[in-house]
Amino acid sequence: MKFTKMVKPNEVKRDWIIINAEGKVFGRMITEVATYLRGKHKPSYTPHVDCGDNVVIINASKAKFTGLKLDSKEYFSHSGYFGSTKSEKLAEMLEKNPEKLYKLATRGMLPKTNLGKEMLKKLKVYAGSEHPHTAQTQNAQVI
Repeated sequence: MKFTKMVKPNEVKRDWIIINAEGKVFGRMITEVATYLRGKHKPSYTPHVDCGDNVVIINASKAKFTGLKLDSKEYFSHSGYFGSTKSEKLAEMLEKNPEKLYKLATRGMLPKTNLGKEMLKKLKVYAGSEHPHTAQTQNAQVI
């Protein structure tokens, strides 16, 4: 009998992946990011272990949006109290806080468990081209 090899959490090797968002379509890029964070691109993928890589997104404010999403798409938040629903348009969120926009979109594509929360912590988003992870860029994969 042959058995499938399951990776243990201490055996996981994490790489750094740097993604330049300039000129890329937002949704397509976020699906790639979610795949890298989960580790599904690796042959040693194990569903119950966080075996994904660290992802750094630069130039986050320069991503492309197709259709009329910039004007029509809205993000809602609710505190739980009556009448506390707040909405924010995609264009406003991209201008004010692109990091929050990327985290919200990526969170929707990850598992809704503690494992998903751990995966999301490995995502770093920066609006400009500068980032403090210069030590990791030597062996990072740039996409």
